[in-house]
Amino acid sequence: MVCRLRPERREEYLRLHSAVWPQVEATITDCGIRNFTIFVRGDVLFGYFEYIGEDYAADQARMAQDVVTQEWWAHTAPCQLPFDADSPEPNWQELDEVWHLD
Repeated sequence: MVCRLRPERREEYLRLHSAVWPQVEATITDCGIRNFTIFVRGDVLFGYFEYIGEDYAADQARMAQDVVTQEWWAHTAPCQLPFDADSPEPNWQELDEVWHLD
């Protein structure tokens, strides 16, 4: 997945991610996500994770209902922009896989 950082909020976003809240990390894990990494290059964020659950949509909905995660997103979302300016997505846009090697 990919999105852009608002340049004026870049340092805030990086500071937040230098100490992600433990409850947010626990919720991510409880929702079947492993090996989650966010990379930054300039104002572009790339996110990668592996999903090991059974129902991605249900787990994402469950994560979105978590009060602590909602509060976390209230801090991080204003730092982000969708990659494509005309995207209907609020921030992160999913990428299509074109190649993979285990």
